[in-house]
Amino acid sequence: MIERKDVAPERRWRTEDLFASQEDWARSYKEVESKLDFSEFEGKLGDPEMLLACLKKSNDLSVELNRLGIYAFLKHDEDTRDAKYTALMSRMDALEMKLSGNTAFMLPELTALPEKKLKAFIGDERFKDYDYTLKGILRQKPHVLSKETEAVLSQGARVFDSPRQIFTMIDNADFPFPTVKADGKPQKLSHGTYGLMLRLPDRRVRRKAFEAYYDAYIGLIHTISATYIASVDKDVFLTRARKYDSCLSRALESEDVDPKVYRNLLDAVHGGLPLLHRYYTVRKKMLGLKTMHMYDAYVSPVKDAEIKVDYEEAFRIVKKGLAPLGERYGELLQEAHDNGWIDVEETVGKRSGAYSISACGCPHPYVLLNYQPCTSDVFTIAHELGHAMHSYHSQKAQPVEKADYRIFVAEVASTVNEVLLLKHLLNTATDKSLRQYLLSYYLDMLKGTLFRQTQFAEFEFLAHEKAERGEPLTSDNLCEIYLDLNRRYYGKAVVSDPRIAYEWARIPHFYRSFYVYKYATGITSAVSIAERIFSGEEGALEDYFRFLSSGGSDSPVELLKLAGVDLTRRDAFDRCMKSFEEALRQFEELNA
Repeated sequence: MIERKDVAPERRWRTEDLFASQEDWARSYKEVESKLDFSEFEGKLGDPEMLLACLKKSNDLSVELNRLGIYAFLKHDEDTRDAKYTALMSRMDALEMKLSGNTAFMLPELTALPEKKLKAFIGDERFKDYDYTLKGILRQKPHVLSKETEAVLSQGARVFDSPRQIFTMIDNADFPFPTVKADGKPQKLSHGTYGLMLRLPDRRVRRKAFEAYYDAYIGLIHTISATYIASVDKDVFLTRARKYDSCLSRALESEDVDPKVYRNLLDAVHGGLPLLHRYYTVRKKMLGLKTMHMYDAYVSPVKDAEIKVDYEEAFRIVKKGLAPLGERYGELLQEAHDNGWIDVEETVGKRSGAYSISACGCPHPYVLLNYQPCTSDVFTIAHELGHAMHSYHSQKAQPVEKADYRIFVAEVASTVNEVLLLKHLLNTATDKSLRQYLLSYYLDMLKGTLFRQTQFAEFEFLAHEKAERGEPLTSDNLCEIYLDLNRRYYGKAVVSDPRIAYEWARIPHFYRSFYVYKYATGITSAVSIAERIFSGEEGALEDYFRFLSSGGSDSPVELLKLAGVDLTRRDAFDRCMKSFEEALRQFEELNA
């Protein structure tokens, strides 16, 4: 693994677009810190002029805080070992906590206003930038507490986020990455190279990597379990404090999502599990295995069909695959490549995985990669740039108050990109082996994003449900829950090795409770949208860009309807499952 100083400048994101130096950051921090007093508005939000002024000041500060926070976040993730950037993150936490405390009066004060007055504000043209926010206040009225209680809870924001921060440090800065032998040479695993090794044809290497990687987590299981249990306990506390029926209902209410969507997802996936089992039976036969283990689940069953290209070629492939989205979209992709949006290389101490981050006040989105020459990382480029383009269009089209889209729709644009790229590759592939591989990859994408993320969602649902009943969570019963689910989802064709019971312990998204199911609803929506665009259906592209530009201007379920997807019905879920079944049929025919 290389050091950051050895990475070419064109492969690094440009944090200097935010602040030229840490000294500039510190000066801006001091300026923002001097503006945090909102006492002039307290007790006066029933007056429309005062409310408008308060909301505007809040938004203006948010823009400045976004720049400060994202700079600290990016610098920290460049090297999680660097204490000075960890200190910047802590300073941002303190600043945001102070602002949160100073504005804690707003929600209970607005909630206390008569419904008639709130509706009058919503109907007032001067409040058009804030109408959806005010509608949300009406919706949350039963769950907002007294001014004093809200002020106390706001001071707990940093404490409530501690489990996530602790896990991040365990999983990155302090994780004891093991060494395994591959190609006759010892190689130290990273989170990125572990995934790569599971795709190697040498089964002994896959098994050794699997065992060594999970043994490292087993060695930390009591610490990680205590961290995750603290996260669940926090969720239960906040759910009860705010008088919700369950942690799930609190999570869905926060995003204005109908619980019917969650039920539709679970029902559709449970009904489709026989298709997943059928897929693994085919893979097992193709791999020539008498017994298929978890470390065999990611290797390609088609020999020499992996797309192994360097980053520049991977980017060219992605750009061509996304051509159906239009010329301007392609120009923006190139701008991202050329102008410091993307941090490409895996380096010592760098945060693992991939993400895109942006907010009003930033010059452009930022994308973190840890690129490895494999097909999944080619798709990761398309995926993260989908996030970036969604942010770009929403922030360009919407006012600050409505620019940020909900997490619920955050994975839609990214997954549309993946589906379009896959369809492009399938359409241009003439070699049977490559077509086999791409169909397998598409099936794996649906398996990983639809089935696997629903498995994760079901795990955290069961863990929270258990805690809500007052039953203690332990490392043992968390592993039991996960192993039982794994057996149900993978079926009899795959051996659920004992070590896989610990897989839950390495999933960072569990520290953002009830986040992962959105990957599954995202791909469900994306398959429907991509099919319309790829087929050239009239109006499909225009519908999609209306969705991309809609930000958080309405309920995410309603915004998806702009692109022709209604998740309160079973239709979209059934279409996605039929897409899986059709790809499986083609895959079986090629391998008959």
